[in-house]
Amino acid sequence: MKWKRDAGLSGRIFLTWALLLMVYLIFMGILWALGLPSGFIVLIAVVMGLVQYFFSDKLVLMSTGSKIVESDEAPDLHRTIEKLCREADLPKPRIAIMPSPVPNAFATGRGPNHAVVAVTDSIMQTLNRDELEAVLAHELSHIKNRDILTMTVASFVAMIASMIMNNFLYASIFSDREEGGAWIIAGIVAAIVYAISTILMMALSRYREFAADRGAAYITGNPDALISALQKISKRMDYVPTRAKIAAEGANAFYIIPAISGKTLAGLFSTHPTLEKRIKNLEDVRREIRGY
Repeated sequence: MKWKRDAGLSGRIFLTWALLLMVYLIFMGILWALGLPSGFIVLIAVVMGLVQYFFSDKLVLMSTGSKIVESDEAPDLHRTIEKLCREADLPKPRIAIMPSPVPNAFATGRGPNHAVVAVTDSIMQTLNRDELEAVLAHELSHIKNRDILTMTVASFVAMIASMIMNNFLYASIFSDREEGGAWIIAGIVAAIVYAISTILMMALSRYREFAADRGAAYITGNPDALISALQKISKRMDYVPTRAKIAAEGANAFYIIPAISGKTLAGLFSTHPTLEKRIKNLEDVRREIRGY
């Protein structure tokens, strides 16, 4: 079936960028008004931003322990990706494998020409060929929809705010009274920025999963394979050791199914739609494809 651009996702990405820019500028302005060192603000605004933009894929691969594999190391995986890229009209991304008992997959990078698709070794053992193909098509849909850069930037803003939150108390204790007060206010502002950035990231993350699920169905023409894959992965999560899920939780927003180690806040702070809603979404696409 012909690929369909998701206007809803495009609108949400634009809105998220606009709101993030506003939050970012307000954050930098407040830090400057508080009298924090200009070099510190420039470091946040420029250097770390450029590093995040140009090296986001390498940072994600490093943090997850994923390793780039060549075609002779994983020939079947490369052939499947090449086939799907022809269907999706995408350049072939680099391919990585992540050693983990958590069956999962993710895409990262700043655009179609600088993308990486990674899978865990356990997902290749959990899914059959059609199911794995559907999961890979889902990740390629994220690349085609160009939503991974937005998620990376949103996570970067939240990360900077988190760093300030974690260090403002220490800085305020070892500064003079005036600077200490500035750091306390900065910490409060950082907490607000962190909350706003996280909410924006979670809201976009939920919608982009619906869009990528639909994209995978369009690319493969087989929504039932993705339904089966999602059900298998979700069921398998119940048997994954808690320690392994905790280790993977930092990248939950990027995974096809989140690795949740315990009870978490649902709804507003959820990175993914519920399995039931995703299946309903794919069943609607199935009816669309079959024409009834």
